[in-house]
Amino acid sequence: MKLSSNSFAEGAPIPGEFAFCIPDPARRVCLGSNQNPHLAWSEVPEGTRSFALICHDPDVPSTGDDVNQEGRSVPADLPRVDFFHWVLVDLPATLREIGAGEFSREVVPKGKAGPQAPHGSRQGINDYTAWFAGDNDMRGDYYGYDGPCPPWNDSIVHRYVFTLYALDVARLPLEGRFTGADVRQAIVGHILAQASLTGTYSLNPAIA
Repeated sequence: MKLSSNSFAEGAPIPGEFAFCIPDPARRVCLGSNQNPHLAWSEVPEGTRSFALICHDPDVPSTGDDVNQEGRSVPADLPRVDFFHWVLVDLPATLREIGAGEFSREVVPKGKAGPQAPHGSRQGINDYTAWFAGDNDMRGDYYGYDGPCPPWNDSIVHRYVFTLYALDVARLPLEGRFTGADVRQAIVGHILAQASLTGTYSLNPAIA
């Protein structure tokens, strides 16, 4: 199976229109247009009954002590953890493409609604749900796609890995509010094929 995009190339920077935050000279960062990127896939295996899609950033700091702090930087050797940006399941087996902006077109404070989504699919919550849990203006359940917003003082460029899974089940046994970790567990034993596409993004002008 092959996964591609008209929005960015493998290993290339993701354009700001697909980001949660973009650089701002006066304020370090500001909100972006937060569109989901275009994705297309081919060479789907026989027996595919649905697709699942996960986008995660494997480069998120494991501790937030230095994150977005003036006069400090997030060290490159700090251990990193996964941050889920998009969790999407039950895409129909006949689908071969997702349009840019089809699932997300803006930042929605307190999160977009879910889990129901286009094409009869369902979206889980992404990790902005936990990130904004202590912010009265932003906290809520963040369903669907919310794009890159790495620390503006991080020493490394972040990677964003879009992985599509061809599954042998039409509907995953998940209900209500589910996470990326829940989906990873639910698809075990049901994956016929998978394909990934990785883009990069940074808000640090020293390395971008």
